[in-house]
Order: sequence, then structure tokens, then C-alpha cells
Amino acid sequence: MPQEIERKFLVSGEGYKSQAYTHDRIVQGYISSARGRTVRVRIRSGKGYLTIKGASNASGTSRYEWEKELPLPEAEDLMKLCEPGIIDKTRYLVRSGNHVFEVDEFYGDNEGLVVAEVELCSEDEAFQKPDFIGEEVTGDVRYYNSQLMKKPYKRW
Repeated sequence: MPQEIERKFLVSGEGYKSQAYTHDRIVQGYISSARGRTVRVRIRSGKGYLTIKGASNASGTSRYEWEKELPLPEAEDLMKLCEPGIIDKTRYLVRSGNHVFEVDEFYGDNEGLVVAEVELCSEDEAFQKPDFIGEEVTGDVRYYNSQLMKKPYKRW
């Protein structure tokens, strides 16, 4: 079963922008955002994606993840079926040692929130933190995109 193992952090400052080797705008919605299982539709760089995620483990670090690329018109049609509360963000990719940090700068009702995630091969894998990495929020469900859709950052 495919597993996603990642840790999530708040970001301080804007140094990630100058350190990024690329960035993309992402728009995504949720067909289902039930706790323990989500079905997400994402549009990124002119491509569509359908992703299913399972429940996180106790630490919030690991969970089942399945993703397939979709033709853009299909993804656009599926976006019409999504629950209210679309996520709009720019994702910056920053290399740090042997890892890539995905830094998401949110817009709309989540404006002001910037988080970074790093995918790992195991939960105890060591990694180098870039200087913009702040407090760890791995496992804090408020920072899950599926929850930001329901209770945006501006309403905290």
C-alpha cells in the first residue's frame, strides 16, 4: 500500500522564495473531506490529479496516499462536485540537503498562512532544515488542507 510520510512546519519570513528552484499555482477541492479519508481534486500546471488519502497514524506523520493524473477537462468537471471551500495556493520547491521542501503560500481565506512539508522514506529519517523553517505542526489537523477548506486560517 502506498504510504505518504511527511513532516509539516510553519514558515517564517520569505527567504523560501529566493531559495526556490520552481513554483506553481495550485487550486484544489475536496469531493470528500471526512476525517480519516479524503478525496481531493487538484489542478496544477495545466494538469489534473485525483488523490485519495487515508487516516494518519497517531503521530500524524504517515498515511495511505493514492494519486492519479487526470486530463484537465475531467479535473475541471470534478471540481464542480467539490464541497464548498476551494484551496488556492502557490507551492515553492526548495532543496535542502537530500530533500525537497514543499512550501505552500495560501490565498483567499487562508491568506497569511505559509507551511512547509518534507516527504521522508521513514518516520525517523534525518533531514536538514532550511533557515525559514519554524514550529513543527505535524499531526495538527488544523493545518490539513481538507480542514483549512472548512475552517480557514483567517477564522482562527
